[in-house]
Amino acid sequence: MATAADPDYHDRLQALRDKYAASVPERMAAIRNALVLCQGSLIPPHIEQLHHALHSVAGSAGSFGLAALGDEARRIEQMVRGVMEADAPWLGIEAATHALLQWADKDFGAGKIAAHD
Repeated sequence: MATAADPDYHDRLQALRDKYAASVPERMAAIRNALVLCQGSLIPPHIEQLHHALHSVAGSAGSFGLAALGDEARRIEQMVRGVMEADAPWLGIEAATHALLQWADKDFGAGKIAAHD
């Protein structure tokens, strides 16, 4: 296991961050696909799929140096959870999710790797 005393620690950590950043387009595709399913028919399995895709990013992005991405995914995830648990309105979720996707496409699309924060 790599530790801070390991001379390769920072290189290994950066490799993990790079690998995660390279997976962002695939993660955003999962969010995009789930959002498409929700458009026009807010049925529970589709909402749950969107929630799961957002939750995955919200729970992992910060660990790999992408706190802003994780924070925004968490904010939208909480909005979706409100729809699932408390019949909160869908209002704003689609626009916020599209904004997240556009930002991620700009910074992580087409093989780009950018760390924010």
